[in-house]
Amino acid sequence: MSIDTINKLESEVRGYVRNFPCVFTHARGARLTDEDGREYIDFFAGAGVMNYGHNHPDLKRALLDYLAEDRIVHSLDMATAAKVRFLERFDEVILKPRGLDYRVQFPGPTGTNAVEAALKLARKVTGRERVISFTNAFHGMTLGSLAVTGNSFKRAGAGVPLSHVSMMPFDSYLEEGKDQSLALLEAILGDEGSGVDKPAAAIIETVQAEGGVNVARMEWLKELAAVLKRHDVLLIVDDIQVGCGRTGPFFSFEPAGIKPDIVCLSKSLSGFGLPLAVTLMRPELDQWEPGEHNGTFRGHNPAFVTATAALDFWADKQLERDTERKAAKVSERLKALVRRIPVQAEARGRGLIQGIEFADAALAAECSKRAFEQGLIIETAGVDDQVLKLLPPLMIPEADLEEGLRIIEAVVSAVANDAAPNRRVA
Repeated sequence: MSIDTINKLESEVRGYVRNFPCVFTHARGARLTDEDGREYIDFFAGAGVMNYGHNHPDLKRALLDYLAEDRIVHSLDMATAAKVRFLERFDEVILKPRGLDYRVQFPGPTGTNAVEAALKLARKVTGRERVISFTNAFHGMTLGSLAVTGNSFKRAGAGVPLSHVSMMPFDSYLEEGKDQSLALLEAILGDEGSGVDKPAAAIIETVQAEGGVNVARMEWLKELAAVLKRHDVLLIVDDIQVGCGRTGPFFSFEPAGIKPDIVCLSKSLSGFGLPLAVTLMRPELDQWEPGEHNGTFRGHNPAFVTATAALDFWADKQLERDTERKAAKVSERLKALVRRIPVQAEARGRGLIQGIEFADAALAAECSKRAFEQGLIIETAGVDDQVLKLLPPLMIPEADLEEGLRIIEAVVSAVANDAAPNRRVA
């Protein structure tokens, strides 16, 4: 096996393999192994897909047992025992304990499918076309999802106009500590002279992951929900990357005390890296005609099996507590790190999605490169890739978390010292 095969035969559109140029062969927990037997600590976790780590033994056992019995793999949206069990368990473990009453739609296997279904449903229910999105948002790469995405590079790839969307400032986009974004939104929604047609919905990430680990304050989210309700605009929360426990609780919006009208989930929902997405909606919004929104792979039974097994992790509060404890450790270490390096940088994040934003964007990429050389996989985020983004599995062993943080501290310090304008030359 050789990376040369990838370079020769795979499309130029490939991305992550350019940053991590090796051939991986095995994975377990928070570690990946390449064809040469070298191990890497994983602070990338499949961009948030592997919250429970790679090949978790409980999930693997459930999947292998299911397949060994010649159970159903593909079923479109026909009823299967695997689907029934997932729906029952999801209602029992996730929805009812949180006082959430949602219908569950399986729109297709990926996050962008969940977003497309949410946008389409909001427009159908309200009879309105426009949607509010927020600066630096990322919601997917299909046309509807791309229209509500802020990144100009990704938007340009559409090749057609992306319309019926109004962008509004995300929390603290205008000025941190003096944010007036919701006052602006309220004024626009309530003013017949604003030039903005009344929207069907607003879609938001509570933490903008790809946008640069931008964290919305709980009070901001709470007021956003209130503003939208006053103007009869639906609230869609895209919890695709920061749901399923990434910030601590299963849903990232729980601490704000809000109940969105529609919620999008994918990535870690299957728990095992298998494609699975859902769009959750209040029952009165479930106004689809049979087959009005469909897709060939909207009922992937192996993913139902592993997703159901993963829900056992949420039968009590232990995983949430462990995540919050690890998050506090990461936050403390990153804040201490940025205080002592001789370049302008800021630590940010929530739960186990955290990062370091560099004023000089090139430093983040250099840190990622050097970390990979030292056996740590970690990506960058933000419109200029200016943020070194930590996304380890929630169940990462303490020793791997400690080693990953040590590598980050070493490479960030080295890169920052190399870049400092007044560094001493030996």
